[in-house]
Amino acid sequence: MPQIKFTNSTSKIKSLADAISLSIMQGRLKEGDNLLSINEASSLHKVSRDTVFKAYNELKRRGLIDSTPTKGYFVTGEVNQVLLLLDNYSSFKKNLYYRFIANLPENYKVDLIFHQYNERLFETIVRESIGKYSMYVIMNFSNEQFSDSLKLIPSNKLLLLDFGNFEKSDYSYICQDFNDSFFNCLLEGNEFLKRYKKLTFVFPEEVCHPVSSIDWFIRFCLSQGYEYEVLRKESDWKGVVPGTAYICILSEDLVKIIKAADSAGFIIGSDIGLIAYNEEPVLEVIKSGISSISIDFGAMGEKAAQFITNKQLIQEYLPTKLIIRNSI
Repeated sequence: MPQIKFTNSTSKIKSLADAISLSIMQGRLKEGDNLLSINEASSLHKVSRDTVFKAYNELKRRGLIDSTPTKGYFVTGEVNQVLLLLDNYSSFKKNLYYRFIANLPENYKVDLIFHQYNERLFETIVRESIGKYSMYVIMNFSNEQFSDSLKLIPSNKLLLLDFGNFEKSDYSYICQDFNDSFFNCLLEGNEFLKRYKKLTFVFPEEVCHPVSSIDWFIRFCLSQGYEYEVLRKESDWKGVVPGTAYICILSEDLVKIIKAADSAGFIIGSDIGLIAYNEEPVLEVIKSGISSISIDFGAMGEKAAQFITNKQLIQEYLPTKLIIRNSI
């Protein structure tokens, strides 16, 4: 193993452990191979014996190496290092993450990174991760475009999450449908929505939600005879109107409508309706319950963990469900 160049951004213990881990993952160190003794590694890498000892203990904790009095330190197994690249933080993505790691064996190490729908950042993260991970679980930055950088990852090591309105037949994926399923959820709730004259889809331009959902929203409204409106700009907002049911993607818009309704003395679920896109635990208790349209992100995390451990092809769209509560 060549001498490691240490940087100030990472501790020497972690740098040494990660370098050995990478050598195991890339096959330069194989099961049964001996590592340098603590004295040899200390001399080669010009670090203290205590640094080497702690780095080796970290690798032991990960289940990658072991030691015996007669054999010294040696490699015991393969590296299971996973990149989990998500779009942005939210409570339902948190649920996905915790269900994901809860269903992985202890010797799997997961790096969680968010790309914030920044294409340049996304491309940089993916390209710089090539060869550093044994498996990749990635939310693309776009629902319509398959990133060229993803083609650098072997298809059997990549799982695509959430978005997926692009050609992906050679890859594993666990996605949601933002079109037919959205339409069908509205249709399922039509019995409750009929008490409202107008439906309003609050869909800010800056939201990275598939724009095709607007077409399916309009299609539903026209098929069922509703007046409708799509609010894309802040200037479009004229306040809450009685007899209207609102569908919100952002929690900020949900809060704004609730506050405006309270100020006007409107009752949610009677004077106005309210549906949130993406289920969150807090929706169960706000205003005696806010209805939602969502997939089960916890199930997505669990299925992603199954793919990582069994490495079998999965191509699945999770069901999108309407959860009826008092807000409609």
